[in-house]
Parts: sequence; C-alpha cells; structure tokens
Amino acid sequence: MAQAYSSRRVQGRTPSASARKLGTWKLAYADFLTALCAFFLIMWIVHGVTAGERQALAQQFGAKADSIEVAANDPVMQAKTVAQMLRIDPALEAFGTSVTITAEPNLVRIDLSDMTENPLFENGNGSLNATGEQLTHLTGQAISYLTFPVMIEGHTDSNPSRTDGYSNWELSSDRANSARRLLIEAGVSEDRIKSVAGLADTRPLLQNAPHDGANRRISIVLVISEKSA
Repeated sequence: MAQAYSSRRVQGRTPSASARKLGTWKLAYADFLTALCAFFLIMWIVHGVTAGERQALAQQFGAKADSIEVAANDPVMQAKTVAQMLRIDPALEAFGTSVTITAEPNLVRIDLSDMTENPLFENGNGSLNATGEQLTHLTGQAISYLTFPVMIEGHTDSNPSRTDGYSNWELSSDRANSARRLLIEAGVSEDRIKSVAGLADTRPLLQNAPHDGANRRISIVLVISEKSA
C-alpha cells in the first residue's frame, strides 16, 4: 500500500526524521479505485468484445490471445477475481464479519449476516434496520457496474417466528425483497435480478449452530456462469 511521508525542518536544528502524513487513507482508496478500473477493463475485454478484438488487444499489450480466451472461458477464475475485488472494497471491509464473500464454482456469494454486535434486521419482521439498509445499499453500489445476473436469498435462524401466521418462510421472503429494492435503488439494473427467494432456516451458514443469529442473513449471489447455476 502506498504511503506518503514528509520531512519537516525546524530552524536551527538538524532535519527531523520523516513523519507520516495524515490522510494516507486517500492514497489507499486511490489504489483501490485504480485496481477496480483495471478489473472492469478486464471484464469488458472478457465479455464485451469479439474474439478478433481480443486478439488485437492482446497483441497491443504483449499478451497471448489464448490467455485471454482462457479467462473468458473460465468461470471459476472469473469468480475468484470478482470475489477478491469485492473483498478489498473499503466500504464493505468496514463492516467486518457482517460481510462474507465466497467464490464458488461459477458463483460469487455475498452474505450479509445479522451479527450480535452489528444487527441488520428489525426484530421479527421483514424490514432491514438503518445499518442493514446502509450495508445492502453499499453492496449494491459495489456490484452495480458488473453485468452478472443476481439471485437474492433471505435466510433465518432456526428459532421459530413469534408472530402468528407469519413463519420464517414469510420472514425470509420479505427480507429478500427488501434487499432487492435496496439493490435497485443503489444502481443494480432490475433486469439483472433473476430470482428472489425466502429459504427460512433450510441453509444455515453455521451448520452446527442453526439457532445462532449469524444464520439470519441476506445472500446476494452473482451468477458467473448461468449454465452451471
């Protein structure tokens, strides 16, 4: 990570040691934006141009055309690349363990979990609280420039709903739809959203602790290859 330093001279004394400037987070953020732009360029090369155009671009940059073709035809590698770019997004990093990003074969899964120290949902209903809305909106901004289809899943823990006639199925479905609306507001194209599902407690994040609050989450799934999704 780039760091900036300055030397301060006090009159009548020898120069002091270098002191780190304040605001180096701006350089770190600039590094991130540079890497993000490079990533989007790669995604455009992979998805938005013809084989002949890829050949010409590869020759200009001294790369082998077949290496670009491999990337274009390797959804596993694409999933790993997308996941890593999202992991280093400072806005998502700030939420710590509330965000889990996993590269699966042909998919990238972004889990926004309701941690005890950082709850995301209103208790017992389908709304996200202010923190949950902020995190979902930031996630939407982070993925809005991509073109991959999106699936949204709502999950609960194994504790039964305390509201008569309103089970964990309804609860998880309502939360998934709340997330869908926030993603669209954040810039995710509505036609990218392929499914919205409430899965109740059928897929716990913590298999050995189904009652744990971390199982209450929204999963935002990027479909890298629809053939295998």
